[in-house]
Amino acid sequence: MPAVPETALKRRKRDEAWAANKAKAAAEAKAKAEANKKEIFNRAEKYVKEYRDQEADLVRLKREARAKGGFYVEPEAKVMFVMRLRGINDMHPKTRKIMQLLRLRQIHNGVFMRVNKATINMLRKVEPYVMFGYPNLKSVKELIYKRGYGKVNKQRIPLTDNSIIEKALGEKGIICIEDLIHEIYTCGPHFTACSNFLWPFKLSAPLGGMTKKRLHYIEGGEAGNREDKINALIRRMN
Repeated sequence: MPAVPETALKRRKRDEAWAANKAKAAAEAKAKAEANKKEIFNRAEKYVKEYRDQEADLVRLKREARAKGGFYVEPEAKVMFVMRLRGINDMHPKTRKIMQLLRLRQIHNGVFMRVNKATINMLRKVEPYVMFGYPNLKSVKELIYKRGYGKVNKQRIPLTDNSIIEKALGEKGIICIEDLIHEIYTCGPHFTACSNFLWPFKLSAPLGGMTKKRLHYIEGGEAGNREDKINALIRRMN
């Protein structure tokens, strides 16, 4: 029998070591996924109960206020969804820089933002070029489930598996897509990390078209703040 070359033996040994490591990693990942499955299910149930309780409380408070002859004022929104409306034609360099800071580099790109003084001031300066409002739970879920992509190593990765989210945000206690939705919707303590992890949403042109891009929403156009009416627009663009 001819002797096997030394390089072939080394290659075979290396390939066997790689295969063993790969099989071990796959087994560990499977065991971890099985262990996490129950925890993820429990968290999802807890969030559903929390959302239902919030809705029931809102109905109860409105009824109590009506019974006393008054009306209930809902708390101010904590999260807004901002979408780019127009291109770069006749855009001031400072405005263009703000759009880059907001990560709105293309028309119909959208991002979640925290409602505070800084973001409101930024949006005032670019108001003719964006449309924004306060999304409800259904809009947040639909956007993340249907159009959600994560930023992993500066790459746009589809959220097909909870392990992608856990790898990026696990140290913050966010291990599944339900955690991500809850953190965005409730504007939790890790909202900024979750928002930065989500790649800007790429939406379609709205079904039925737009009216007048250059006019403000309150003038019959599209630009500016449309508050809770943003949800109807998201349905048309998602």
